[in-house]
Amino acid sequence: MEMHCPRCSSEHPYEDGGLWVCPECGHEWSAHAPAEQAAEDEQSVVRDANGTVLADGDSVTVIKDLKIKGASQVIKGGTKVRGIRLVDGGGGHNIACRIAGLGDMNLKSEFVKKA
Repeated sequence: MEMHCPRCSSEHPYEDGGLWVCPECGHEWSAHAPAEQAAEDEQSVVRDANGTVLADGDSVTVIKDLKIKGASQVIKGGTKVRGIRLVDGGGGHNIACRIAGLGDMNLKSEFVKKA
């Protein structure tokens, strides 16, 4: 069985203990659990309310009015947010951004759509 690196497709990975190691990109993976790796990669993908994949630097539009926890202000539906950053925030908040007039905050991807 010839193994290829799942990240860079190198033909030169080698087995080290229970892991495979790519000498070109340094990626390590288990040959015994490719389904687990695929599931983990799928979970790390952030999608908007319509299922579109989001990436760092994208612009998004808020799809409904959102109350800001601990404040009397709201983010109005239709507000455009530029230059988002994908983060692994607590409570399902996976987008970090700066909203004009409100400052830095985290949003859930289920309440935005890609602009």
